[in-house]
Amino acid sequence: MSKQAFQDYYPEELSHCYGCGSNNADGHQLKSYWLDEKQGETIARFTPKAYHTAIPGFVYGGLIASLIDCHGTGSAAAAAYQAQGRVIGSAPALRFVTGALNVNFLAPTPMGVELILRGKITEVKERKVIVEITLSADDVVCVSGSVIAVKMPATMG
Repeated sequence: MSKQAFQDYYPEELSHCYGCGSNNADGHQLKSYWLDEKQGETIARFTPKAYHTAIPGFVYGGLIASLIDCHGTGSAAAAAYQAQGRVIGSAPALRFVTGALNVNFLAPTPMGVELILRGKITEVKERKVIVEITLSADDVVCVSGSVIAVKMPATMG
């Protein structure tokens, strides 16, 4: 696994996201990595804080959705660089935003344990990447989801 997260390569001016931006001290600071680059598999880990509670003992679903969202867009950027045969972080920057987010809650997600997000790149096109993601707690898949990530419009940067 690479020592630098996908998000560590985002340009300074595009690193403000609440979920994964290094310039957002109040955010989640999610970090995504290749698990198996050849197979298009990614991983991120996150341990919820006490204030991420839905009801006592369980994680708030909105947090889970935001983790899937940010892991998906980070994975999409890495996959786009890979598809173009470019070094991640090279200019011009490849940044993606969420075109669609699908989250399926399969089981309650317990508090007090590390959450593991595993992504699988299923489609890479010039302007769109699809990532399927699972979120597990204590080796139980609690959530599945998908992100359709689209290349960030120039008007946003």
